[in-house]
Amino acid sequence: MSKQLYSNTETKQLKDNPNVLKVSERSITYHPLFKKAAIQEYQKGNFPTQIFEEHGFDLEVIGKNQPKRCLKRWRDTFEKYGELGLEGERRGKGSKGRPSSKNLSAEEKLEKAEARIKYLEAENEFLKKLDELERQALKKKRK
Repeated sequence: MSKQLYSNTETKQLKDNPNVLKVSERSITYHPLFKKAAIQEYQKGNFPTQIFEEHGFDLEVIGKNQPKRCLKRWRDTFEKYGELGLEGERRGKGSKGRPSSKNLSAEEKLEKAEARIKYLEAENEFLKKLDELERQALKKKRK
């Protein structure tokens, strides 16, 4: 969340921009189509500030570093989750949290279960070794 507070006139100006979904006094939620277009334009060689200015944003209002930060975050999200990652809100109250495992195929569920089993087996081995070390320490203390 930004330290910057938007005034009523700035909030209205931002709300009037078709590339903005919603605005609060502290944050801007950008339209998913704008995010995708911004990434495509960035990949073509346009600068973040240029992209935002061409889409009607006043850098004096949103901040001069905001375009660069937004594009960095959106590119990371795009690389990790694809276009679907840009459509949903991944932060704040609107966030859906981690992707659910309901839509996983049987193979993916099996891989996930096997990885969990390996983790739990390693954890059990560690706890056994820790327990043995504690017993040895107690024996030495009693002697």
